[in-house]
Amino acid sequence: QVDLVESGGGSVQSGGSLRLSCTASGSFFGIIFMGWYRQSPGSERERVAIISRTGDATYDDSVKGRFTISSDDAKNTVDLQMNSLNPEDTAVYYCYAAVWIHSPYDRKDFWGQGTQVTVSS
Repeated sequence: QVDLVESGGGSVQSGGSLRLSCTASGSFFGIIFMGWYRQSPGSERERVAIISRTGDATYDDSVKGRFTISSDDAKNTVDLQMNSLNPEDTAVYYCYAAVWIHSPYDRKDFWGQGTQVTVSS
């Protein structure tokens, strides 16, 4: 079992910045990649950014140039620095991790509880 604990989030005015952090804990063989998804009311959960264990990052077009994802493999953490926030970024943000549980042939996905980000105009 893997637990993902998120921190950060909150309320900010348009143009402001926030930083989200997530730490994975538990017993597992290794982390394949970690990232962040978000979901606003009435919408599907969408991928914001993910980063692989090799450091390759992928961003949704809507956040490119504004958000930066980073990870610390030694600490099993992933951060999301969010700049130039706008009201369309308002959502619950979920930490995500794809993990090898016992071996590279035993993958399982995990989600955090979610943290609210609210951007006012």
